[in-house]
Amino acid sequence: MTYKTKPVEESSTSFLRVTLPIHTVSEANRRDCWQAKARRAKAHRNIAWALCPRYPVPCVVTMTRVGPRALDDDNLRSALKSTRDGLADRLGVKDNSPLVEWRYAQAKGKTAAVVVEFAEKGQ
Repeated sequence: MTYKTKPVEESSTSFLRVTLPIHTVSEANRRDCWQAKARRAKAHRNIAWALCPRYPVPCVVTMTRVGPRALDDDNLRSALKSTRDGLADRLGVKDNSPLVEWRYAQAKGKTAAVVVEFAEKGQ
């Protein structure tokens, strides 16, 4: 899957924000073929890995799903699971590492995206 959109980055000394061109869906309520799910998961993971720069750990990573409708908490986490895996790969840690604190948020918007914010732990 190829995207023409480049990530939008904002940064300071201890904060980095990247907007990823990822269209998330509620995986828990989706009734797709396993191949379609695997293809979507691989694309989300690869985009997150490729477009996010390395960031020093320990850190706090906040993923904000932007979409037309809000998801409930458990669907939000399942929709962002592959993105989280790609970010963990980029940081060089497992996604259950205590070095990274994962936070989830949502925002309404017409253009689907995932906004990823990296911050130093303790801020």
